[in-house]
Amino acid sequence: MPEVRIIAKNFMDMVASMPAMKLDKLYENGFICEAILRSLPPLAKKYVIQMLHIDVPVAAKLLEEWVLPGGVSKHRVAIDRLVQLRVFLEAVDRKNEKTYKVNPTFQRSLQKLLVQGGTLPRESMPSNITVRLPTLENLEAYALEQWECFLLQLISPSQVEKPLNISSSLMKVFQRRILSYRDKEAPKLTESGFQFLLMDTNAQLWYIIREYISNSEDRGVDAADLISFMLELSFHDIGEAYSVDTLTSFQRTIINDLADLGLVKIQQGRKGSWFIPTKLATNLSMSLADSSSRKQGFVVVETNFRVYAYSTSKLHCEILRLFSRVEYQLPNLIVGAITKESLYSAFENGITAEQIITFLQQNAHPRVAERIPSVPENVTEQIRLWEADLNRVEMTDAYYYDEFPSRDVFEGACDCAREWNGLLWEDSKKMHMVVKTEVHQYVRDYLRRQK
Repeated sequence: MPEVRIIAKNFMDMVASMPAMKLDKLYENGFICEAILRSLPPLAKKYVIQMLHIDVPVAAKLLEEWVLPGGVSKHRVAIDRLVQLRVFLEAVDRKNEKTYKVNPTFQRSLQKLLVQGGTLPRESMPSNITVRLPTLENLEAYALEQWECFLLQLISPSQVEKPLNISSSLMKVFQRRILSYRDKEAPKLTESGFQFLLMDTNAQLWYIIREYISNSEDRGVDAADLISFMLELSFHDIGEAYSVDTLTSFQRTIINDLADLGLVKIQQGRKGSWFIPTKLATNLSMSLADSSSRKQGFVVVETNFRVYAYSTSKLHCEILRLFSRVEYQLPNLIVGAITKESLYSAFENGITAEQIITFLQQNAHPRVAERIPSVPENVTEQIRLWEADLNRVEMTDAYYYDEFPSRDVFEGACDCAREWNGLLWEDSKKMHMVVKTEVHQYVRDYLRRQK
């Protein structure tokens, strides 16, 4: 069975892949440096703080002395990460020994931020200008609703009641690895698309943002400027209003796109408009592991393989259809069952047993989430067994032969296939055989010569 993996990188992975000149340009912004520092492993943070005011290279051997014997592997991970992000510059001294030095641009910006403090290029608007700002609960509900609407429009536009204002060209960028297009056929989910839907919200967000940034050059937008603005946005306060007038024309375009994704909410007032960051936006500078944005679960799985999803979301129903048989849908309840046939269909589409189990566990209803395990063991084990059964069978393209004119011709054809190591199966009694596609031509030529 083919196996596909979508790697949902976070911002720091994208930053690490940028050219040296663009990285140094990014590090001129103190907030970018703080975001980088936040994302580092604990030991890497320690190294940066200790070397922040050291202007000369430090020998690699000396750094190793700062670590206890049991922390060698963590030390290597920390150093590798710092070098990837060009926070540390690696060099070799006169004695041919490796040394490390903090990137001067990063060093100056972070020193300035720590000593003088940092101020965002825009301040939140006073309450007497902005009216009826949403509560944090309403803002989180809005972000989730926008995100689900975007995902539904991404995979099944016909089911969206109020389509988002995302341009068709930008939507195609998001869809290029998730949907496959064929002439005169409706678009279908790819193996990557099936796996994408089973990710949690944060992993999906990173994937979409990565696609958005990687395509920025085609839209005439510098990737470094885009990353810089998004990381800067992550330092804004959730629920506070910021004037759209403080943004450049380039940033206004980005804000409108982010509003469609649920990262910000735009409101219009009498004296202007403003944007309000949601929790999705403020999580941008975090790693996936650190992000605490987890939606409340809605799925209950019973020992008889019945699935009850307490949700009104069309998206949830579409996701459950990927690996279960949805039997009926009530206003706030989806009822289905996990069957062998529904799982085989999921496996053939590139979804793995572990992805299905992880999805059910991460989205377990609060009433069952506290149980250990939250998904019955007999269900999880059976899902794994059905996947193992499917993996035992190997698909091979082949040709089936029957109706031979005589036994001599049949045995000669079998011998011909054996010579080319292509005989897969034979039934001497009924004179039937199956050969590999690669040897079909040779067997066919043999049979023609026998006529």
